[in-house]
Order: sequence, then C-alpha cells, then structure tokens
Amino acid sequence: MRGIGGSARHAAYEFGGLTVVALLDGYIDLPPSRLRDERGGVLSPLPGEVPLVDGRLRLSVNAFLVDDGERRVLVDTGASNSWDPTMGELPEGMRVAGIDRELITDVAITHTHVDHVNGLVAADGSDAFPLLERIFVGAGDVRRFDGNLARFRDRVVPVAEELAVTPWMTALPTVGHTPGHTTYDVRDGDGHLLIWGDTIHVPSLQFAHPEVCWELDDDQTLARAGRAALLDRLTRPRHFVAGAHLDWPGIGRVTQDGLGYAVEYLSCPTV
Repeated sequence: MRGIGGSARHAAYEFGGLTVVALLDGYIDLPPSRLRDERGGVLSPLPGEVPLVDGRLRLSVNAFLVDDGERRVLVDTGASNSWDPTMGELPEGMRVAGIDRELITDVAITHTHVDHVNGLVAADGSDAFPLLERIFVGAGDVRRFDGNLARFRDRVVPVAEELAVTPWMTALPTVGHTPGHTTYDVRDGDGHLLIWGDTIHVPSLQFAHPEVCWELDDDQTLARAGRAALLDRLTRPRHFVAGAHLDWPGIGRVTQDGLGYAVEYLSCPTV
C-alpha cells in the first residue's frame, strides 16, 4: 500500500487494484476526562505522552473512500454542520480529490454517532449523495435513523453478521462502542485494510494501552475485547488499518510493542 498523492484534505493510496482515499472532515476537541481506566473511572493521571491543545484532546475526524474503478464505497460521512464548526469539510475534500458526490451509491457507516453519519445530509439540508442506493449500518444502530435521517431508512442494509458489501469489502460486527459498531475489511489479493470507527479515539495512548476505554463506549467490556481482537489481527503480514480518529491521514500499520501495540502511519505525497 503506497501513497500516490493528496492535499490538506485528502490522501490517496494505491492498494493493489483498489484506490483508497482518506478524506478529512476536520477535528473535534474533547476533555481528557472522556478517557476511562479498567474500572470505568476517569483515567488519572493522564500519561505525559498524550498531547493536549488548550487542555483538551484533539481528535481528527476522517472518512475513507474505496474505489475499484467502477464501484465506490464511502465509509462514514463526517458531521456536516451538525456539531462543531471545525468539522464538515468532507465535501470540500471530495471536490479537491476530484470525487463526484453523484458517483457515490454505497455508504458504509461504522456507527451512528453524529461525526460519522450526519454527513449524509448536506449543510443546505439536501441529500449529500443524490444517487445513494444503499447504506450499510450495524443492526443495533438502525433505530437511530430517525429525525433528519429518517428519509434514508428505506436504503439501510442492517449488518447483523459478517456481510459482503462488495466482492472486496466485508462488514464485520464489532459491537461495544455502540450496539451496531461495525468494521469494514477491504481485501485485495492477500492484503487487508481494516477500516474502523471508534475502536481507538486517542492513538497516542490506546495503541500502547488498549485497556483504556472511552466514556461514550456503550459497553466498555465489549469495546475493550473488540479492540484487542482487531489489534491482534492487524499484526499479521499485509494488514493495514484506517481509523476515523487516528492522526491524519489515518492509515498505517500496527505492530506488537511489549504488552501493547504501536502504529506506523503511511505517508502520502502532497500535490
């Protein structure tokens, strides 16, 4: 897997016969008290290796497009204008990357928190992807397609078990952060790219200490177990990760590091 070009808002990679494009929706600053220890209490003291911006954790918000030349699947959609104004940049990233939003017929959602799903609705209230046909989402999260998202219910494909999205992408239920949290396994030959949502929020900490959880994990025990299983899987040869809150551009390799893990990000030339 190698970087082939990008900008401040997108980074494109060649993955066998597929093209994977990381798209930056922006960032969100959150209090470090969101981090939880193994007993579920606030993690204290905060390890010194965790960088803060004005006393807060800065989380990148990333989405990923996978393109085989004929079919394109967008994994997560960003927040649009539904949360902080530091997000909502995904449409501009797509424009700069030369991706026509009318070519997006399939969206795969990792979970239904606003920074992952609300980008289905453009800032002007219209459908962000006018020709959208299918939205893959974990069965446990389908109920959250209400309110402004109710218009999409008839296009939702619930994921209750491993499910083929395309011949090269499989949806893997990884419940814990939410009841429907889902990871997407992209395959080309014997290579795998696992695209996850909120498996890891703070990469500077949770790779080395995967026991650390997040306040908003619906079930911290399941979230911890799912994270451990995915990290172990990612240490296999020719396995890569793309993460919604990993440091931009959010794509890398995972290695075992003592009792924990480490991530090495893949660089991408900027054009």
